[in-house]
Amino acid sequence: MAEFSLDLNEEQRDLRDWVHGFAAEVVRPAAAEWDEREDTPWPVIQEAAKVGLYGFEFLATCWADPTGLSLPIASEELFWGDAGIGLSIFGTSLAVAAIYGAGTPDQMIEWVPQCFGDVDSPAVAAFCTSEPEAGSDVGAMRTRAVYDEATDEWVLSGQKAYATNGGIAGVQVVTASVDPTLGSRGQAAFVVPPGTPGLAATRKLRKLGLRASHTADVFLDGVRVPGRCLLGGRDALLERLDRARSGQRATGQAAMRTFELSRPTVGAQALGVARAAYEYALDYAKDRIQFGRPIIENQAVAFALADMRMEIDAARLLVWRASWMGRNNRPFTGGEGSMSKLKAGEVAVSVTEKAVQLLGGAGFVRDHPVERWYRDAKIYTIFEGTSEIQRLVISRAISGMQIR
Repeated sequence: MAEFSLDLNEEQRDLRDWVHGFAAEVVRPAAAEWDEREDTPWPVIQEAAKVGLYGFEFLATCWADPTGLSLPIASEELFWGDAGIGLSIFGTSLAVAAIYGAGTPDQMIEWVPQCFGDVDSPAVAAFCTSEPEAGSDVGAMRTRAVYDEATDEWVLSGQKAYATNGGIAGVQVVTASVDPTLGSRGQAAFVVPPGTPGLAATRKLRKLGLRASHTADVFLDGVRVPGRCLLGGRDALLERLDRARSGQRATGQAAMRTFELSRPTVGAQALGVARAAYEYALDYAKDRIQFGRPIIENQAVAFALADMRMEIDAARLLVWRASWMGRNNRPFTGGEGSMSKLKAGEVAVSVTEKAVQLLGGAGFVRDHPVERWYRDAKIYTIFEGTSEIQRLVISRAISGMQIR
């Protein structure tokens, strides 16, 4: 009988310690400054590129791990340092995942390196899919892509909302409807190369949290991209559209395939935020003296910390299970990917809120980082599928019914 173990192997432990060291020595000392500036931390991104933490080689190494755990391990450690800076470093991976999940080998070779730039001049990439009128309702997407046979170009028009790195990215991956009558099954993903005319991001969004990560609305006004920029190629698209029109079962669609790949990793990011807040609150409770003794000796405080630790560990197990299943092509028959993101996101909100409460007035001021972690945590119940959408996915999976 094969031995079962939850121990990390040597490579995974080395990865964890290496990323944790970068987070502790480079990310955390810079976190408050870049949160205050609400600007992209290019010097930190460049430092990450220099040490090998930013680039496709790093992602490929993580994706090659047969357990699927390397990327969530690295994500948890980096986001333990700071979520805003962490997303500035890892935000590009969402566009890369879209190219990796839907693109041909030639498209991966052409576009993935351009997503990162080089060590001396790093670049970022963006995955643009949400829209003002079609956030959770991906099937209501209004951005259109029309094929121009005379020039072998696709013409993209529409608006995208809440795009991480939107506008400042070199490569931007945009989802669009090619056949609105088919809803989400009539969508495709396109690479918009650097410097393409017609794409603009005129409004940078000011946010509650993740302030070191650039977020913007992206506008596409007759953006023309070569035919080779359709991820997967036109033949594959036409075949998929024919299947949809004939009523055959869908095998997936552009935006959702990317989210399915990324949800456990997003859960791991939330875990990093939660763990940071828990560890800080634990140390504070041991050091803070009230009525002649550390406040952790009060049962109410100790029990709160016990619950925080328990919830973090429970969420991590869900993240690791979903990561392993995704890497080993196990179907999410119970919505396991959504479970991991849902649980981890809600744990992050709960744990950071408890951390602020345990610090009392000190937790409400910027002298302590728990207020920043509290602000950062909330997004994990919203982006890449709200908590309500995750529950919908899970309920449909376990019931086999089209619950609305």
